[in-house]
Amino acid sequence: SSIDDYAGDVIDLLDALHVEDAVIGGLSMGGYVAFAVFRHAPRYVRALVLADTRPQADTPEGVEGRKQMLQLLADKGPTAIADAMLPKLLGEATRAHHADIVAWVRSLVLSNSPEAIAGAISALMTRPDSTPLLSSIHCPTLVLVGDEDTLTPRPLSEQMHRDIAGSELAVISGAGHL
Repeated sequence: SSIDDYAGDVIDLLDALHVEDAVIGGLSMGGYVAFAVFRHAPRYVRALVLADTRPQADTPEGVEGRKQMLQLLADKGPTAIADAMLPKLLGEATRAHHADIVAWVRSLVLSNSPEAIAGAISALMTRPDSTPLLSSIHCPTLVLVGDEDTLTPRPLSEQMHRDIAGSELAVISGAGHL
C-alpha cells in the first residue's frame, strides 16, 4: 500500500457516492492522504482540515525509524507497536489523566493485523514530499495541532499555515498528536 493507494480509495468512494466536492480532513497519516487527494483530484476538495500532520516526506532518519518499527513488529507484534507508539501519540496530560483514552487508542492499534500495520508503516516511509503543493492550495484550509504534539510539533504546523495562503491555524491546548 502507498499513500496514493489510500487516496485512490477515497476518490473511488467519493465517485461511488456521487460526491462532487467535499471537505477533506486528515489527522496525521490522514493528512498525507488529504494532500494526495488534493494532488490527484483537486476538483473534489472544497476545503481541507490538516490535523497534526506535515507536508514533508520522511527524512533518512525517519525512514530508519520506520524500518526499526517494522522489525519490532516482526519480532514482537502489534502489542510492542502499541507500547512504543502510545507515548508519542498521546500528550502528557492525556496519559496522566485519561486512562480511558489511553486504553481506547491501544485497542485501536491492536485491532489492526500485523500486515495492516506493516502496510501503513511502509506507506508512511515512502510518502512523497507535499511541500511544493502548499502554494497551490487556495481552498479554505484549517491547520490543527495539539500543543503537546511531539510527532508533528507546533512549529511545523505554524510553517504549514504560513505556506498555505489564507489558511487558519488552531492550537489545541493539552492535546498531543491524537
